[in-house]
Amino acid sequence: MPDGQILLIDDDEKLTAVLSQYLEKNGWLSTAAHTSEEGVQKIKSTNPRLVILDVMIPTKDGFQTCREIRAFSQVPIIMLTARGEVTDRIVGLEMGADDYLSKPFEPRELLARIQSVLRRTGDRKPKESNRLTFGDLELDLFARTAARRGKNIDLTTAEFDVLALFAKNPGRVMNRNQVMDELKGVDWQAFQRSIDVLISRIRHKLDDDPKRPVFIKTVWGEGYVFVGKVQAAA
Repeated sequence: MPDGQILLIDDDEKLTAVLSQYLEKNGWLSTAAHTSEEGVQKIKSTNPRLVILDVMIPTKDGFQTCREIRAFSQVPIIMLTARGEVTDRIVGLEMGADDYLSKPFEPRELLARIQSVLRRTGDRKPKESNRLTFGDLELDLFARTAARRGKNIDLTTAEFDVLALFAKNPGRVMNRNQVMDELKGVDWQAFQRSIDVLISRIRHKLDDDPKRPVFIKTVWGEGYVFVGKVQAAA
């Protein structure tokens, strides 16, 4: 699971499939776990941006799972329940959940809750490192250099800006307009077809096959997403 995705912990496979599809349409990649143990393990082995946790999951309920997660992680958590009693909501918040949503719910409401929770918990993110490592690709954000397999990659200013933007936002699907909006100050008029051309150049220089991408993946009809997994940061 690329760093930055949303993790769904719910034993309802049909629901997680529907939510995953909806989240992807709105710019978020996600993955699912269907038991408490599987969910906890995925949090420990990856770095999800946010967790959506159902109260009624097998082996351990959501309250126990939330408490276990809080013992080692401050990842934002939204809890889901089919019961909706006020006492459940209070218990969930006392266990460390950041928000609570009763089933059934509109996917749009869940998306709004996700955005609200991430705004409120933004200070939990670790301080940005100046160096990111994705397998054999290394980026130094301060020196503005990139290397793969120990060999320096000659990137233009605009190419590095685009690569760094995606690398700092793994799992987030961005279209051309979003990239240009994020990178204000870049003279996009100097590029024909702007982002598409730069992505093509970056892929060529990284030796990243667009048919089997290791770093930048095309999401047809949506934009691009960085799928490289952070392995180390200094």
